[in-house]
Amino acid sequence: MTLDTVQYLLGALSGGIVGFTLGLVGGGGSILAVPLMVYLVGVASPHVAIGTSALAVAANAASGLAQHARAGTVKWRCGFLYAGSGIFGALAGSTLGKAIDGEKLLFLFALLMLVVGTLMLRGRNNPGIEGAACNRHNAPTVLGYGLGTGGFSGFFGIGGGFLIVPGLIASTRMPILNAVGTSLVAVTAFGLTTALSYAVSGLVDWMLAGIFIAGGLGGGVIGTQFARRLSGAGNLTTIFACLIFAVAAYMIWKSFAAG
Repeated sequence: MTLDTVQYLLGALSGGIVGFTLGLVGGGGSILAVPLMVYLVGVASPHVAIGTSALAVAANAASGLAQHARAGTVKWRCGFLYAGSGIFGALAGSTLGKAIDGEKLLFLFALLMLVVGTLMLRGRNNPGIEGAACNRHNAPTVLGYGLGTGGFSGFFGIGGGFLIVPGLIASTRMPILNAVGTSLVAVTAFGLTTALSYAVSGLVDWMLAGIFIAGGLGGGVIGTQFARRLSGAGNLTTIFACLIFAVAAYMIWKSFAAG
């Protein structure tokens, strides 16, 4: 696949948007990256868009994770438990996802986003428990959520942050700012796992991925700063849910228009 200069510039811009979103809410990187690559940059194959975005989101998530780690908002034990079980789910999910028509995959992806956005809004006034951590009592629940989230992540070719954040909150009851920072451990792991699976099948555009990552580095720094300012009163949760609804609606509209 050959892209022109304008498409690469749009790729850098898209990367900045994704990096900002990852830093701000820990999720949304892939729910933005895939449609941006397909509809804005103009990547013809949905599967190439999925594989390339998985690699780019993993790199940008790692950058955002470094920012949150410096701010002390990452629960490392929870992150590694969640990511460890989720990798197995991501491997299985990505194998299945490659066998399904790309357009159908994008439509199913949008429907899932609507469900998650609704659940997030319903719990937006729950502040969580300060100091919540992973222990022997909730570890099985955390591992179970990680496995399930990893499966969805691999199936849809996404980092999975928009599933991981609510999953961490549900399994540990931690505040959303901690869930945002901690989720980036798993987003990085899931994205790399999915990208590796797609790369083996020749479904990654390496040049576009590099430009996308470069654009995302600056966006991630700015997004993390905004996350700390907006962490109270359910603001982050509301922003998170609204972002999901907006992108899901656009993807559903495009699916019907293409049909």
